[in-house]
Order: sequence, then structure tokens, then C-alpha cells
Amino acid sequence: MTAGSGLRDDLAAPVHLAQPPRRVVSLVPSITECLADSGLLVGATDYCVHPAGLDVARVGGSKYPSVAAVLACEPDLVLANAEENREQDVLELRAAGVPVWTTAAAASVPQALLALRRMFTEALSLAVPIWLPEAEQLWSTVPPTRVVAVVPVWRKPWVVLGRDTFAGDVLLRLGVGNAFADHEERYPRPPLAELQGAELAVLPDEPYEFTADDGPQHFPTMPSVLVSGRHLTWWGPSLLAAHTLLGEQLTT
Repeated sequence: MTAGSGLRDDLAAPVHLAQPPRRVVSLVPSITECLADSGLLVGATDYCVHPAGLDVARVGGSKYPSVAAVLACEPDLVLANAEENREQDVLELRAAGVPVWTTAAAASVPQALLALRRMFTEALSLAVPIWLPEAEQLWSTVPPTRVVAVVPVWRKPWVVLGRDTFAGDVLLRLGVGNAFADHEERYPRPPLAELQGAELAVLPDEPYEFTADDGPQHFPTMPSVLVSGRHLTWWGPSLLAAHTLLGEQLTT
């Protein structure tokens, strides 16, 4: 499918492109990393910190970007995500005449990688980057579950991974089950006492920054593992290193 011929994003919203985009603003840190070498990026959020030294205009946070700053970049396409960005900002950008391609909140690694394939080939008219099929192969299998973990992503209040999350599927593909995988909510808020019945606590450094001094002490009856939130939650080239690094961390 080529630009301008009935494109629809992951949420089935029309994306009207007269030609392949050449000025792109990313509102999603992991997507920014995916496009860092594309030559298309002219703007990104303040939280787009990979790769280091990326020289583009900054447009504020993912949840609260400055729409005026995005428009000042004169983009011909903005990239957003249904979970990370607010619908009202997407609608405001579209009302200003800027096409927005929104990826869905992926429930699995294969879903996320398929969404990136569509973004590269349909929205951006680019070739699939070499790391993407490598990641698809690397994360294609689900081994037997060897340990069940609780995965907090916030504290005060406690918020954990529930059903149908990308990070939960990352762990599953490394043999780590999610204690709240069958919960009706994607991000439940159970009391701390309900978190302490698992076999392992997996503590990422984003969105909440768990550290050696702020995290493990809340789970005194089980092992705790501090992991990179980027490796656990980002879609993109970081998935190549994540498979090995997380695998090693979660088996020690």
C-alpha cells in the first residue's frame, strides 16, 4: 500500500498522506529509537532518550506534549501510541491538518513487531529494518513457565502488570509467568499484601524507577530482580539485547 491510497492506522483511523512522509515527529520513545537512523525524525518527546545525543526538536512529554511545539516542527506525519498518548492530543493534531499514525497497545511481542512492520512499510514507505526479522525470530517461542512473578510498574499506589500486556508476554517468552495474568484489568492496583504470594518480584526502572534501595525491601519473602524498563517494555531494536540480558537476569 502506498501513501495516499486508503491508509488506516492500527486503530482503523484514516491517515491521509499525499506522498511518503519526510518530516516525522515521534511521541513514543521506543518508536523514536526505531527511527533514529531513518533521517526522517524532526521532533520527539523529552523522554526519547535513546539513542543518546539525538539532535531533534523536543516537544514535551509523551502524555502531555505541546501540540504547538509539534506543529512548529512542520511534520507531515506524527507517530503516536494508544497507550502512551492522549486521544485529545491526537485529535487536536488531526484537526490542525497533521496526519497521525497511532499504534495499538500490543498484548504480545508478535503483535508489537507486526505493528512496527506496518508502520515502516505502510505509514513511512520504508524497508523493514534488519533488526526487525531478527527480533521476530528471537522472540517466536514460548518455553515452559519455570517461575511465577509479580511485576510492579508503580508504587504509591502499587500498580502491577495484569492481563494482555507486552511486558507480560516478554516475560512469558523467557519462562516467567505473571501472577496477575488472569486479572480482569491490564494494570490492576492490588494491596501490597496480595503481591507477596508470588515466587519472584520483577522490578523495572520505568515508569516507576525501582532501585536497590526502593523496591526489594517490600518483598522480603521472595527473590527480587531489578531490570531495565526499556528492555522489558520497549518495542524496537532493544529487543535484540533484551532477550539475552533479561534471560540472564531472570535465571540468576
